[in-house]
Amino acid sequence: MNSDQSGERLNNHLIGVVASINLSAGGVPKGRVNDAKVSRLGLEKDAQNDTKHHGGPERAVCLYSLERIHSLQSEGHPIDPGTAGENVTVEGIDWDLVVPGARLRLGDEVLLEIASFTNPCKTIKESFVDGEFIRIAQRLHPGWSRVYARVLSEGSIRLGDPVELDLTTE
Repeated sequence: MNSDQSGERLNNHLIGVVASINLSAGGVPKGRVNDAKVSRLGLEKDAQNDTKHHGGPERAVCLYSLERIHSLQSEGHPIDPGTAGENVTVEGIDWDLVVPGARLRLGDEVLLEIASFTNPCKTIKESFVDGEFIRIAQRLHPGWSRVYARVLSEGSIRLGDPVELDLTTE
């Protein structure tokens, strides 16, 4: 990609950065780490308490937008990166374009494909005023949901890695 194309992609909010990488031994909040290995089943050293609704190859990585988190904070919600259960918090990407079928490259190695919007559950209620976790339900508030992704290419990610959104589907 030449520099003109790169600048255009940046201006169109198709390029951002990994703002936070979040892991836990199960449940929320997920704690911030500096780097992680990403496999077909998710981030190594991360676990879910409810494997019926979380994890697996179609829900390997949960992602959310730092800009959405900041907007929710300005509404008074006590949300922070990782408290809603996302593994990767991205910054600088137009979140409205992060939809099923879109692909995200994280760093040099990892390629993800958005598989679905998440369905928020009561385990993240502490991140919301009056426990109103449905504030990030896609069906009620389109564009505010976290997303699940499948891993197309495994590898390592680090804080500050570039994130590139690819809207073309194969």
